[in-house]
Amino acid sequence: MYLQALELTKRLLGDDHSDLAISLNNLALLYSSQGRYSEAEPLYLQALELIKSLLGDNHPHVATSLNNLAYLYSSQGRYEKAELLYLQALELYKRLLGDDHPDVARSLNNLAGLYDSQGRYSEAEPLLKQALELRKRLLADDHPDVAESLNNLAGLYSSQGRYSEAEPLFLQALALNKRLLGDDHPNTITIRANLQRMREEWHQ
Repeated sequence: MYLQALELTKRLLGDDHSDLAISLNNLALLYSSQGRYSEAEPLYLQALELIKSLLGDNHPHVATSLNNLAYLYSSQGRYEKAELLYLQALELYKRLLGDDHPDVARSLNNLAGLYDSQGRYSEAEPLLKQALELRKRLLADDHPDVAESLNNLAGLYSSQGRYSEAEPLFLQALALNKRLLGDDHPNTITIRANLQRMREEWHQ
C-alpha cells in the first residue's frame, strides 16, 4: 500500500514535493518495522535530503527525519551514527521550538533509549527525568506520553537492579495506561509484562 502511495505521489506531484518525503518516510518505517533495514535506509536518506532541499536545514521536519534515521541505525547497533543524529535532532528542536516542547521531550527520550541500550545508564537517567518532567508540565499528568516516560525510567532502574525505585514507576505507568487506553491496549500489555519481569528478577 505504501509503495503504491509512493508511486502515485511521484506520478502526480513529481520528485520534489513534501508529500513525497512523507511517502518515503512511511515506506521506510514499514521496512524498518519488518527488519528490512537495508531497504529502509536509502528511503530515509532520500526523505531527509528532499526535506532539506524543500524546507532548508533549519526546520522541525528535518529534525524528525534525523530522528527516524537515528532510530534505524540504533536498531542495527550502529550506535555512533545514531547518537550523532539524535544529538543533531535534539539541538535543532531546541533551537527552533525552544526547550519546552513535546518534540524536545521525545528527542530526549530517544537519546536516553540509545544510551540505555548501550548500558550508559548514568547518561540516560538525567535525560529520561528531563523528558518526564517536560511531559508532565506540557501535557499534564494524564497523558500516554507520561506513562511512556514512567515506563522508560522504571526500565532503566530495573536494568540496574534498582527494583524498589522501578516498581512504583511501573505501577504508575500501568495505572495511567489502563485508565487512558484500556486493559487490552498494546502499551498497557507491554508495561504489565515489564512489571512482571522486574518482579521475577527482584524476587529470584
